[in-house]
Amino acid sequence: MFWQQGLGWILGIMLWFIPQTALADWTHPLSYSNAELSRQDFSGQSLQAAEFSNANLEMANFTGADLRGTVFSASVMTKANLHGADLTNAMMNEVKLIGADLSNAVLIEALLLRTVFTDVNITGADFTDAILDKAQIKELCQKASGVNSQTGVETRESLGCQ
Repeated sequence: MFWQQGLGWILGIMLWFIPQTALADWTHPLSYSNAELSRQDFSGQSLQAAEFSNANLEMANFTGADLRGTVFSASVMTKANLHGADLTNAMMNEVKLIGADLSNAVLIEALLLRTVFTDVNITGADFTDAILDKAQIKELCQKASGVNSQTGVETRESLGCQ
């Protein structure tokens, strides 16, 4: 009994000395799951680690947005504008990017399995170490061109095109 009270006091004292600012700085990531966000303007915003699972993002504008670590799982992004967006470590599995603008986007180490890239603009996009299947790479290599202005990497090189 005495040792339990002693342990409780020690833990209480330890918690008392944790800086309150450290606790105040921690925030939950933004969640837009199952949201209707067509034509929304997210341009230039910092949306690191936000979640857009099953969201409708048709014609949404993410120009120059910081989307590092963001989840877009099973979302519809038809004609979305991702020009110059940073999608490093983003998860975009099962996303419909039909007619989307990915020009000059950074997709380093992004997870892109089962994502549809029909009629996308990937001029200057950097796919370095992105996870894509062979069919996606073949499709993207047919239209790959340009150099990413942020990373200096050629789109064809980042996709491993022959």
